[in-house]
Amino acid sequence: MDFTKKIAIVGTPCQILATTKINNYNKETGGSPIDVKIGLFCMENFSYTYLRKFLEEKEIDINEIAEFRIENNLFKLFLNNGQEKSFTLEETESFKRNNCEICVDFASDLSDISVGSVGSPKGYSTLIVRTEKGQNIINKAISNDYISAEKIPSDSKELAILNKIATNKKEENLKNIKTRENSAHPVLYKRKISNTEIAKLSNESQFDNLNKDILSEGACVLCGACEFVCPENIIKIGQRKPNNLENKNKHCLEGCHACYYACPRTFLSEDIRPQELDSKPIGDYLDIYSAKSNITEKGQDGGVVTSLLLYLLEEKIVDEVFIVDEDKNNPWKPVSKLTNNPELVKKSAGTKYSTIPIAFKALQND
Repeated sequence: MDFTKKIAIVGTPCQILATTKINNYNKETGGSPIDVKIGLFCMENFSYTYLRKFLEEKEIDINEIAEFRIENNLFKLFLNNGQEKSFTLEETESFKRNNCEICVDFASDLSDISVGSVGSPKGYSTLIVRTEKGQNIINKAISNDYISAEKIPSDSKELAILNKIATNKKEENLKNIKTRENSAHPVLYKRKISNTEIAKLSNESQFDNLNKDILSEGACVLCGACEFVCPENIIKIGQRKPNNLENKNKHCLEGCHACYYACPRTFLSEDIRPQELDSKPIGDYLDIYSAKSNITEKGQDGGVVTSLLLYLLEEKIVDEVFIVDEDKNNPWKPVSKLTNNPELVKKSAGTKYSTIPIAFKALQND
């Protein structure tokens, strides 16, 4: 991995949190070349095992699925033969991943820019600008005609809907966290402890502790951060939770605590994510826009993410960007890649819902 490069990531809230932790604890984790964080709105992700079971019950071959989407409160499947099948979000409960029930972040609160469809009309995306870096990117993307955008008024109906959805997720999952804690199932990232105590506990922890505290508790988000930061490559993550079964003869380096520091579900400092964000439905922000692409019609909800990635590459703000392509043998299966090729960015446009870890795989394969 070339750490002299600057990279832009597009990720879910847990992936953005993992990136923030990796870079914040760079002495412990080794850091990352990720410089721009574009976060996605996210309610939940899905279990590969139970999704496959659901599809089998519906007599749908997963290998015949080209793409998953969530649109208009429906879970949509686009098949290779051109057919489209839709299911209500209530039906997705059977294959929702349990770890999503302890996530209190709907709008990627720790990103530079958050993007999602909620709060904007069809064909547009809602942009939440959170940092000065993010504001500068949006301003120049607008002035250079990559996107068109209008600010969403603070008293608008659209913003009220966005706040309501984000509030519902936070309130419901805070209840789930309390239930888990009361039944002796720890949710470490929501515990209020000092930075000194976080350092002490983390510096006593390695992969075995991560396995006990996170994986065995069903809290792993499959982001792949632990696998990425492991200097000995003993952690492997496939379609299910991380393990080191393939590396029985390898052991954690003495004094290495990288995976424990990087995980988005281990202890979380107030400096990284203040607890007060729990009372702010969509987090802290500078501005909110409704936007669409001026250069591509391909992509979900206005193609805004694609346009922002193109702007970052073509204006040399970053050297490479994350894209999600498809596995040639399994079109439904997202594959994370890094690219500096604008044509590949355009080709990969469109939301791809992943049932497997994709976030940090691109950095490992680079």
